[in-house]
Amino acid sequence: MIGKVIGAFVGDRLAKQTSGIGGAGGAALGVVAATVLRRMSLPAMLAIGAGGYLAKKMSEKDNARSGI
Repeated sequence: MIGKVIGAFVGDRLAKQTSGIGGAGGAALGVVAATVLRRMSLPAMLAIGAGGYLAKKMSEKDNARSGI
């Protein structure tokens, strides 16, 4: 229960910084993310984290190349 509340709080805070997602939508995404992470295995979490890191680095590289 506390994990869902914390997830909702974090999701709401992130939604305020992201355009296109309202506070309630962010709270719902936070609850879903907390549930998904709880059910995932450690290797899957590491693979998703590494993939996100590589995608961010590639995006930054493309932005630097195009001058944005």
